[in-house]
Amino acid sequence: MTAALKKKIFAGKRITPAEALSLFSWDLLELGGAADFRRRLVHPQNTVGFILDRIINFTNICEACCSFCAFHSRAALPPYELSVKEILHKTGELAAMGGSQVMLQGGLHPDHGIEHYAGLLKAVKKKYPGIALHSFSPSELVHAAKKSRLPLDEALIRLKAAGLASMPGASDLLVDRIRSKVSPRKITTAQWEEVMRALARHGLPSSATMTYGMGETLRERVKHLEVVRRTQDATGIIRAFIPWSFSPGNTRLPDIVPATGVDYLKIVAVSRIFLDNVRYIQAGWLTEGLKLAQVALAMGANDMGGVLTEERVVKATGSGARACAEEFIDLIKNAGRAPVLRDSAYRVIDRRPWRKK
Repeated sequence: MTAALKKKIFAGKRITPAEALSLFSWDLLELGGAADFRRRLVHPQNTVGFILDRIINFTNICEACCSFCAFHSRAALPPYELSVKEILHKTGELAAMGGSQVMLQGGLHPDHGIEHYAGLLKAVKKKYPGIALHSFSPSELVHAAKKSRLPLDEALIRLKAAGLASMPGASDLLVDRIRSKVSPRKITTAQWEEVMRALARHGLPSSATMTYGMGETLRERVKHLEVVRRTQDATGIIRAFIPWSFSPGNTRLPDIVPATGVDYLKIVAVSRIFLDNVRYIQAGWLTEGLKLAQVALAMGANDMGGVLTEERVVKATGSGARACAEEFIDLIKNAGRAPVLRDSAYRVIDRRPWRKK
């Protein structure tokens, strides 16, 4: 740890990519302390939010066939596609539980254009107008727009009119050297940035993710963070950053050694310090487990994401934790923080979600 960099961090100043790279060599506890300090600068409240939501993976028929994915129909699972009736039933179950957000996600289906995606949104919004639709992904948008022979802006106009409230900025790893190896049929880094700018033009918020541990270097991990920070500087639409470790089970990358818990905590901490323009860093309990997610709350994270009453993609790898709201509440309280129930826009719905209704 250099004294100059430490002084810079605690002064709340922006650090360079080279300085971010050097953070990976810091002592874990000192790095965590610095990250938690930076968390308090952007989020001085002692709260940790979570949302009651549901990911509805409406199909696993996907022509991308990414080698890091165990969910698509050419991997370990038989092909399927949910009907609108089935999607509405699942949404109804969430609504009955008091949930507020649905994530419709389905990969790059060879037959689906914008008309299909807009139809799903309209059906859900008509029956459940109070449910926020935080759905699809940049790759799905580019794919569907191309199928319908529409520019991105026109595609987004149609999706927004159909009920889309926001779009997850699923970004895998924004390093084209890695993307060309593990997901050559998906969009490039430049195309991801183009989608984010288009979302901004149409007032649609987003997020950014990071799937690390696929053979990239530490420098390339920082490069991913550079793209996210640059995009947020330009658009301001990234509400949260969510790092995930790659799970090799049932994928075509079985020989990759899984990232460690220390790797994850360092990613969280470095992300918090480097991404000075992103308020929420999520603790990735689904891939890392609840205990490690709890530790991440002391390393710069300040959100637990969704309870996720349904999720299939991570589970297809043979990993993936399970959780309920009560577990989230206990975990957050035991970390010395105050749990709050939030909505899709990160607005607090309930500051005492543990009380009996």
